[in-house]
Amino acid sequence: MKITRNIKNILNNYESDNPGVKANLARILMSGKLAGTGKLVILPVDQGFEHGPARSFAKNTSGYDPHYHFKLAIDSGLSAFAAPLGMLEAGADTFAGQIPLIMKVNSSNSLSREKEAPSQAITGSVSEAIRLGCSAVGFTIYPGSDAALDMITEIQEIALEAKDAGLAVVIWSYPRGGGISKDGETAIDIVSYAAHMAALVGAHIIKVKPPTSVIELDDAKKVYVSENIPIDTLSERIKHVVQSCFQGKRLVVFSGGSSKDKESLLKEVKELYLGGASGSIIGRNSFQRPYDEALYLLKQITNIYRGK
Repeated sequence: MKITRNIKNILNNYESDNPGVKANLARILMSGKLAGTGKLVILPVDQGFEHGPARSFAKNTSGYDPHYHFKLAIDSGLSAFAAPLGMLEAGADTFAGQIPLIMKVNSSNSLSREKEAPSQAITGSVSEAIRLGCSAVGFTIYPGSDAALDMITEIQEIALEAKDAGLAVVIWSYPRGGGISKDGETAIDIVSYAAHMAALVGAHIIKVKPPTSVIELDDAKKVYVSENIPIDTLSERIKHVVQSCFQGKRLVVFSGGSSKDKESLLKEVKELYLGGASGSIIGRNSFQRPYDEALYLLKQITNIYRGK
């Protein structure tokens, strides 16, 4: 695998990492149709844990089969496939070496009663990720939750173990719980803060939701106004979130969110690209569609990140 100068420059931003970590980051960045561009499109399929099987797969019943998702990610030429332990185990041998894997090592579920203190259970491990040939581990933190400090402690310990083993670290940073309002979960000040937290705890790749122009915190609003930080358009807000991740020295990908029509999704992805996002991590908006339709949609998303 020959690494492009663009990818070498990205890897240089990770100054403390060992050759194993950089090799796995390079593997992700040099895989699929976006290989060598510095952009990523990742398929995440952890929604069954989060929302239950029917809400996740009933729209396209082929999605109940883990092999379906491996095949979709591979045939679409994506950068990586992210899923919990059991789903990766269900296709690890059949699809070994065909696409970089990210093991999601913690998960929540919609049956829990936690509201002010949402949290996640540890559902995978670094050793299991190595056993299955993964390139990275993924972990969710909930900044704002009353349980956030415990989650941050957990990821620090897991990240240390992962990096020592040569695995990259992907952090889903989703503000919720505590005193954060529903609108505040995607407010620009809160999303950029959450992204910055993920960078500070050692993430190589940071996943957040596209932010709105809402400003949740009064003290933050004063600064946004006094410093005239542009946040009117989505591309401006994306630029600000990327800036919050060490001036763009960390890879930042944005979720596709709940199911939406294709035109709205592609318009959003275009704004992400214009704002300097490292890429998208698209789950339900791809695998809930019929296979050929999902392939075409992912091709269109990939083309946007290729500048087409």
